[in-house]
Amino acid sequence: MLRLKDNLLRAQNRIKKFADRLRSERSFQEGDMVYLKMQPYRQNAFGLRGSLKLRAKFYGPFRILKRIGKVAYHLQLPEEAGIHPVFHISQLKKHVGNLAVPLPNLPLVDEDGNIKTEPVAVLARRVVPRRNEPVTQWLVHWENLTPEDATWEDSAFIQATFPHFRP
Repeated sequence: MLRLKDNLLRAQNRIKKFADRLRSERSFQEGDMVYLKMQPYRQNAFGLRGSLKLRAKFYGPFRILKRIGKVAYHLQLPEEAGIHPVFHISQLKKHVGNLAVPLPNLPLVDEDGNIKTEPVAVLARRVVPRRNEPVTQWLVHWENLTPEDATWEDSAFIQATFPHFRP
């Protein structure tokens, strides 16, 4: 019986050792600056375009307003963020260094959760056939996105959606 308890204790210690290898001890203080990791499903809720793989992994930095329990923190997010400001510690990464280099901010969203973007410029034009009719499309550079994230849009759609925009 004693041998059985000893084997059980050794097995528990071995499991704990392997589990602890994957854990990281993190804690933050009020006023610390942290980066926020957005899950891919949440990035889609913002309406971000382009490749998930090439998007920014962390947004911020944001200031910690207060600690809630042992593993949750309330962040100072912009009003337009449209998401709840309390996050689990696993979604946060401590900011190191000065704030001279800005990183991607959270995109602005409307009340429906769609990203607020405006066309900035037309980078290229093309004519594509659609039901035997030629349709003019523009390669649109969007506000708050890089030129690499430009998308092909029908010119009629852009003119109807953004009447003030002149290419």
